Amino acid sequence: MIYRQQVSGVSYAFDGLVEVMAKATPLRSGDQLAGCAAEHDAERAAAAWVLADLPLDTFLNQDIVDYDTDEVTRLIMDTHDRQAFSHVSGLTVGGLRDWLLETSSHDDSATRIAAIAPGLTPEMVAAVSKIMRNQDLIAVAAATRVTASFRTTVGLPGTLATRLQPNHPTDDPRGIAAAVLDGLLLGCGDAVIGINPATDSPQATADLLVLLDSIRTRYDIPVQSCVLSHITTTIGLIESGAPVDLVFQSIAGTEGANSAFGVNIALLREGRDAATSMGRGTVGDNVMYLETGQGSALSSHTHLGVGGKPVDQQTLETRAYAVARDLNPLLVNTVVGFIGPEYLYDGKQIIRAGLEDHFCGKLLGLPMGVDVCYTNHAEADQNDMDTLLTLLAAAGAAFVITVPGADDVMLGYQSLSFHDVLTTRRTLGLRPAPEFEGWLRKVGMVDETGRLTPFDLTHSPLRALTSAT
Repeated sequence: MIYRQQVSGVSYAFDGLVEVMAKATPLRSGDQLAGCAAEHDAERAAAAWVLADLPLDTFLNQDIVDYDTDEVTRLIMDTHDRQAFSHVSGLTVGGLRDWLLETSSHDDSATRIAAIAPGLTPEMVAAVSKIMRNQDLIAVAAATRVTASFRTTVGLPGTLATRLQPNHPTDDPRGIAAAVLDGLLLGCGDAVIGINPATDSPQATADLLVLLDSIRTRYDIPVQSCVLSHITTTIGLIESGAPVDLVFQSIAGTEGANSAFGVNIALLREGRDAATSMGRGTVGDNVMYLETGQGSALSSHTHLGVGGKPVDQQTLETRAYAVARDLNPLLVNTVVGFIGPEYLYDGKQIIRAGLEDHFCGKLLGLPMGVDVCYTNHAEADQNDMDTLLTLLAAAGAAFVITVPGADDVMLGYQSLSFHDVLTTRRTLGLRPAPEFEGWLRKVGMVDETGRLTPFDLTHSPLRALTSAT
């Protein structure tokens, strides 16, 4: 189908829904690399106009990625909740934007948005995000509530949780223990203490799991741990009795991209079921930790949709959230600037993508977080990360990732520091997850308001942790 729109007397034509979606997307380098971006702002405006006028049921009648050849599309269509969709089925994409913005001003906005979430497909959500300003994305996300729990609860109103990421280039236990202590003393780690291992060796992964679990149990810390190995490694470790809390896996928005990660939906479900059977959670049983990122499908050349046309990276990113939603996860985060400037060129593109990803994931019912980050060859700096962190905190992000000094010495990229989140919590009146904050208060690190207090490590049980460093 050809869609046409005039802008300033010039007529623009778009060959199908895939092209409309791509050319309506705010500018980003990955779409330019894929050859699907609008050539200029006028063409982008024309595509956005077409998109705003499309009925939502267009996305139920036209595939972005072919149903017969892609299991992610089949998952989206086969699990679509028609009853939930009936509340908004008569709307256009532009009408959904208006409904969301109007609903976000109501006291019961979270309930009303949650009621329609199962009826929204990722493509509908991606479409509406494309015609929203940053302010719109923040307002609607802030009005949406999604919680999940294992030993702590993430996503509660007025909280901002953190992943404490104590990576080390050689997986040295002393270096990891030092980073864990640093983060705990600054009130971080309530979403997860999660290590990216230097290798995917089962034995090395098991050793790291034992290290983190021994820290948790020795100091009675209500937190979950995770070593971010491939899901097949983790399933094997569960079978051998290793202390696995969460199962991690990177996921994407097409069957081909997931295959490039070495996974499919059946394997992901197997990992979820294996971890659930362990029964290690205390306040909940959400056991999956999933990471995504705009550009992952393009990087493996698995980004083509109906008719062999390239699908824009933000739509494919949002399709990954359908896979995540199927797994009922504890944590989902987009690693927004990690893949590099080939996909998100500068600070402006990274900020926009982070807000889009958070909005789309949360609207689809996910406990959504963001790794606020960039690579050293991107046209971005830590000021851009400060801006994105503050905007995400205002939008109600479930969690962000923190590393010592904001510099991950193992993965070689820039993220957030423990101090960055401490400042943001103080500035915006946010607190850690309640179970974790209770522990911080118990050991004397915060007062009744949740603020850090002067802390004498020499008289704390945590002093013993310094011996490992």
